[in-house]
Amino acid sequence: MNDMESFWATCDILRFPYMNRKRTWKMESIESEQIEVTETEPFLGPLDIILLVILLAAATWWLLKNKKNNDDSSSARSYSIQPTTVNTMTMAENSFIKKLKASGRSLVVFYGSQTGTAEEFAGRLAKEGMRYQLKGMVADPEECDMEELLNLKTIQNSLAVFCLATYGEGDPTDNAMEFYEWIKNGDVDLTGLNYAVFGLGNKTYEHYNKVAIYVDKRLEELGATRVFEIGLGDDDANIEDDFITWKDRFWPMVCDYFGIESTGEDILMRQYRLLEQPDVTPDRIYTGEVARLHSLQNQRAPFDAKNPYLAPIKVNRELHKGGSRSCMHVEFDIEGSKMRYEAGDHLAMYAVNDTDLVQRLGELCKADLDQVFSLINTDTESSKKHPFPCPTTYRTALTHYLEITAIPRTHILKELAEYCSDEKDKEFLRFLASTTADGKAKYQSWVQDATRNIVHILEDVPSCRPPIDHVCEILPRLQPRYYSISSSSKLHPQTVHITAVLVKYETVTGRVNKGVATNFLAAQHPEGDPLPRVPIFIRKSQFRLPTKPDIPIIMIGPGTGLAPFRGFIQERDNCRREGQNVGDTILYFGCRKKSEDFLYQEELEEYVKQGSLQLRLAFSREQENKVYVTHLLQEDSDKVWDVIGEKKGHVYICGDAKNMASDVRNILLNVIQTKGGLTESEAQQYLKKMEAQKRYSADVWS
Repeated sequence: MNDMESFWATCDILRFPYMNRKRTWKMESIESEQIEVTETEPFLGPLDIILLVILLAAATWWLLKNKKNNDDSSSARSYSIQPTTVNTMTMAENSFIKKLKASGRSLVVFYGSQTGTAEEFAGRLAKEGMRYQLKGMVADPEECDMEELLNLKTIQNSLAVFCLATYGEGDPTDNAMEFYEWIKNGDVDLTGLNYAVFGLGNKTYEHYNKVAIYVDKRLEELGATRVFEIGLGDDDANIEDDFITWKDRFWPMVCDYFGIESTGEDILMRQYRLLEQPDVTPDRIYTGEVARLHSLQNQRAPFDAKNPYLAPIKVNRELHKGGSRSCMHVEFDIEGSKMRYEAGDHLAMYAVNDTDLVQRLGELCKADLDQVFSLINTDTESSKKHPFPCPTTYRTALTHYLEITAIPRTHILKELAEYCSDEKDKEFLRFLASTTADGKAKYQSWVQDATRNIVHILEDVPSCRPPIDHVCEILPRLQPRYYSISSSSKLHPQTVHITAVLVKYETVTGRVNKGVATNFLAAQHPEGDPLPRVPIFIRKSQFRLPTKPDIPIIMIGPGTGLAPFRGFIQERDNCRREGQNVGDTILYFGCRKKSEDFLYQEELEEYVKQGSLQLRLAFSREQENKVYVTHLLQEDSDKVWDVIGEKKGHVYICGDAKNMASDVRNILLNVIQTKGGLTESEAQQYLKKMEAQKRYSADVWS
């Protein structure tokens, strides 16, 4: 209650004839009574005067009392450090032009990132700009007014670089979607804008680097000037090498274009400064939340990537019946979360790193893992104040926020080299990080082929002992892991299911590497109360069943590629049970041995008995010559053409992009050409039309 509210409350008490009435009505009551007063009555009687004096005295006393209380409370008020969330920017702060001008910069590097790699590359480019007299900043297009690109030409020697990843079926990343649609549908004049593009893709996917290629071409169409040719990074090969090769040619071209020279200095500088905070109260320390403090304790819908739902695991059972491998069926309880999903969507899960690996890294860096700290961006204009939620402890950062099992890129090795006390170790790490042919080859064999993570590198380079805060700065963020949902919400509206193979393998160095998410899941057993909980959210997909159930479908999904098709089959079976006319539902499934890894065998065989499913099986290791689903497809070319050619049915592929998916596509092209009587180019166009009509869909990974 403020001072004025208190004053009127006092008036209500003293002026008993009008108590419990709202103030607006009091005034109307007073006015109406004044109208009714006769002319012979004085305006204020003795009682009115007494009441008025009392009111004024009471009001004065109340105001003086409150002023004193406020003064007292002000003198006793304490201040604490308020944690900030990651990647926040108010609408008033989204002018990247103002930021560039205010800080004397001319280079802005935008990133479209789904897994963090494009953001990392953008940061490296912006940082290197200092060597070439181009002070740079990194920007998230989702947090910027991208129409300001029209005004970038007002800054001398200005340059916009776009590091853009392509994912899914040639889609832009979530944070670049709005920008992509803007340049695609807009018709702005970008004359005077200098730009360059580096794309991140994977050659095993059909739409390799589609987003970067389109943006590069479209910016030129809108009048912008390409300063250097587009770079295309291939994650199936060595995207780090692709990026380094591109940027080593990019910078000399930029210098030539703007008439500037390199300083020649290889700048190694810290982006964040360390602030140790031993006195922060426990309730202000992040313990694993993605963004909002206490969001995992105080859950509030809607749930998404920055606000995941802490879902109980109801079921976690083994699907393999034998052999040395493991595959889990996991069910998450989403009752009461208001989360919705459709068959074909993805479940994203925030896992945590192995506690033993975290402890080993802490010991190698001689760190107190329970020390509370913050890393604060030295660039005051950046919207990214911290690399992850701060303040937190080193243990939490290494457990929840950092990718400690990732293979370190060359820029990390370059920074680690500075902390080697032995000159040979320093030269070795610098050699690995170099752009020479020998250095690249050694990096490939010693780091990538041996799958050494940062713990392994520090163990094998004994004199390298970096401070833990610098390690926390240079490691990439721990990303959510995505799984195709293997259930239908029509049957399971309160739970969401996934199917996941346990990743665990021995490296050439004799170490055992473990997949972060699957090993974390394997340890979550729903026994007793409370049930284990995992932060999750749903990512929508374009992998969808036909709108009409009578349309026939072919599903090709060996191994865990079966996952989304389990949901499809459940949904189609439900339609049949409801009396709807359901078209042919054909599944091509393959595994090694029927007795070991035939996933959901009993379920699938029951669907076959009920007439809901036609099942084609390939067990690769049960005969001398291996048989795969692709062999069955070739055998069934007449049936395949009947579905996709005669009945205009849908084809779905899920699984390995590098081999299986490309082989299936080639088989379909051959079927279309031979059974449809088309030329090779006509068959290509037919398949492209199927894609455009969503009759050919792929959910694949490399």
